[in-house]
Amino acid sequence: MSNLLKVSDLFEVNYGVKLELVNLIEVDKKAHNSIPFVSRTENNNGVSAFVERIVDVIPNLAHTLSVAAGGSVLSTFYHPYEYYSGHHIYVLKPLKPLNPIEMLIYARYINANKFKYNYGRQANKTLGDIKIPSEIPTKLINEVKKYYDDVNSSISSKPIENKTILFISTDWRFFKLGDLFDIVGTRTTTRDKLHIYGNGPYPYVTTKATNNGVDEFYDYYTEEGNVITFDSAVLGYCSYQPLPFSASDHVEKLIPKFEMNRYIGLFLVTVLNLEQYRYNYGRKCSQTRLGEISIKLPVKGESPDFIYMEKLIKSMPFSSSL
Repeated sequence: MSNLLKVSDLFEVNYGVKLELVNLIEVDKKAHNSIPFVSRTENNNGVSAFVERIVDVIPNLAHTLSVAAGGSVLSTFYHPYEYYSGHHIYVLKPLKPLNPIEMLIYARYINANKFKYNYGRQANKTLGDIKIPSEIPTKLINEVKKYYDDVNSSISSKPIENKTILFISTDWRFFKLGDLFDIVGTRTTTRDKLHIYGNGPYPYVTTKATNNGVDEFYDYYTEEGNVITFDSAVLGYCSYQPLPFSASDHVEKLIPKFEMNRYIGLFLVTVLNLEQYRYNYGRKCSQTRLGEISIKLPVKGESPDFIYMEKLIKSMPFSSSL
């Protein structure tokens, strides 16, 4: 394990451009004078809007990290572009040359300390003292680089299948989930244990209903991929997990009794998430309840038409990036 240094030993820590979105003019992101506005959100790389540039306001530098000291505390993102920012956003400028992959990994290292903070304990005074590795393992750099190279080479607005597949069929019927899947729990893994292994390529799936349920990536997993996970704590949010993963408490999984790939998995997740209206804090989505749920699927003969499901997803724009 590499030595630990303070954030301020590796980055120049400065308060970002302090602007209020309500006082700015929002524009289309493709407008010639647009610039991203980064707020304290943990979504969309921290960008909550695109706004019109102001002549006398110098933006935050490109190739820096933004860190939320309040709100979604310690949400950290890499920005290869100039940007404006709101209140309680710090900007980290590297003190030594770092490439974009290294910046992305350091963003993850900082973000991994989120568990220490909440709305009552912000990071304004302690951000610079947070300990992170002084060096990044070459293996991790290569893994992350390969992942982003694969994503960039696959992103396309063109569908895999050129045929237009209509979401219409006279042959649909209900199937009980318990007949399609083995519904079992996952092994609960604490963040303390994951921090021992450090950051890596495997998702940590939680009960959050955003970002495919993934909260962080670590060098550790307990569950095999190509399954559907669901939140049994509250709303029953479902997500397809293609990779091996670890999980927090109240994350269950659906192991298919049929041959499933990512396209079929994404079709089924879309249908399953239409069932969330059945659940709330008083009526949780348990394994037993989920097993009794019936969902309507296209059929061929007496069985679900998995080929149709796969072709439908492949016919959609951006399917080649899945």
